[in-house]
Amino acid sequence: MKRLDRLMDLTGRSAIIAGGGGFIGAEAASVLVELGASVALLDIDDIKTQRVAHQLNTQRAGCVHAILCDLSKEESTRASAQEAAHLLGGCDILIHSAALTGMSKVSGWAVPFEQQSVEAINLGYQINVTSAFVLAQELCSKLRKSGNGSIVFVGSVFGSIAPDMEIYRGTQMVNPVGYGASKGGLLQLTKYLSSLLAPEVRVNAISPGGIERGQPEIFQERYRERTPLRRLATEQDMGGAFAYLASDMSSYVTGQNLIVDGGYTTW
Repeated sequence: MKRLDRLMDLTGRSAIIAGGGGFIGAEAASVLVELGASVALLDIDDIKTQRVAHQLNTQRAGCVHAILCDLSKEESTRASAQEAAHLLGGCDILIHSAALTGMSKVSGWAVPFEQQSVEAINLGYQINVTSAFVLAQELCSKLRKSGNGSIVFVGSVFGSIAPDMEIYRGTQMVNPVGYGASKGGLLQLTKYLSSLLAPEVRVNAISPGGIERGQPEIFQERYRERTPLRRLATEQDMGGAFAYLASDMSSYVTGQNLIVDGGYTTW
């Protein structure tokens, strides 16, 4: 039986992280680099992604690449995936952590329901679900050849439950219908691909609960009251889940949704 440190060791493995310049993507990258992996970050925010890559490369020079990618466009997504795989010499791990969230400033998205637009919902699906499909399709042959292939999608508790609208009352915050609907689609894509790509590739999801991002205090107070662990999450709370699902710690786990929400969905 392998020791735990051997099961978690990602030395020699390569990971491609969509949304790698974002809060959760950067945390995933940090964890994988610490465990020994080489990483390519795909993101539309080139400045932020270059900053994350620079910070991680101070830990181990040359282990992280930043690649400009527009996940709302199929051609850009496929080209960036191929560029990343070429730079890394393959792909053992694919993480999709990019999304339009309730904080996204897209016209017709995080606005009252009556004002939410089809264009915004379509864009949300393209980024939150379709790009995950495109990346998995583009990289599946490399993941299958890996011998350690693992896909991790970042879902949301709102892909499984409805939002409690009372928490948002009196704030400017909105939980758009397209967010939960697209995250629900991503969780079903997880199950579908776990069956399709087995046994060579494992496919799982992480569903975070609310993450503290400077929301209004009244929202945070209500959220804490509704959560057994009495706090919102930080990005670092997701680190262990990424380490588990990306590594051999979870070698017999596929098709699962690991909920990391402080107990929010317990009741």
